[in-house]
Amino acid sequence: MTPARSRRPGAPTRTERGIPEATVARLPVYLRALTALSDSGIATASSEDLATAAGVNSAKLRKDLSYLGSYGTRGVGYDVEYLRYQIAREIGVTQDWAVVIVGIGNLGHALANYSGFGTRGFRIVALLDADPSLVGERIGEMVVRDFAELEEIVASDRVSIGVITTPAGPAQEVCDRLVAAGVTSILNFAPVVLSVPDGVDIRKVDLSIELQILAYHEQRKSGEAALPEVPELPATMNGLTDLPSVGGGVGA
Repeated sequence: MTPARSRRPGAPTRTERGIPEATVARLPVYLRALTALSDSGIATASSEDLATAAGVNSAKLRKDLSYLGSYGTRGVGYDVEYLRYQIAREIGVTQDWAVVIVGIGNLGHALANYSGFGTRGFRIVALLDADPSLVGERIGEMVVRDFAELEEIVASDRVSIGVITTPAGPAQEVCDRLVAAGVTSILNFAPVVLSVPDGVDIRKVDLSIELQILAYHEQRKSGEAALPEVPELPATMNGLTDLPSVGGGVGA
């Protein structure tokens, strides 16, 4: 049996094709920017225009796109539709990916009602929960099904991606069941780090951490005056000079 693991900072940072993970993470941002440019009727965009739309600098954008091939024309820029297709193909969203959502609480409801998945290559095939009071509930055009049906659904719909929106407690068990059923990619919204075996990719989304990062930046914007004062330590913890004498000193 393959030993379980969680993603570590020291894990490989390149995909099998040799594209850095940081670049892979930015490709969907470029795709979104290209889609917006296309919807605005823009046929050609310079690296500066595309970088501005994506919120990165142009040098980084050119470096990222160089991993995919040579799609720009000097003095002209990028063909928006062609580059959009190439990035979509590289990401894999020109295919149809079957997805299950496990845990139909508030977040699960919100994701189930999101209409943007279908236009980006993701097909929600099932909403699953173990709570009998939720099973049978209709959300949009779908009905919540019993989590006990997971294995059957994964096999029949060839599910490759699972989304976990459960509380922290049952999240690892849900993850294990998904993996055992054949799911090889997991998006985890539960506030816990999950372990998966080799060959399974997992991404964690923690909204509270993102808010804390924003709070850090907001505090710095407000200046040092906004920082809370550090309480003084008790006298017995201020230094060795306050500790009781042992043995009367050196050489006693």
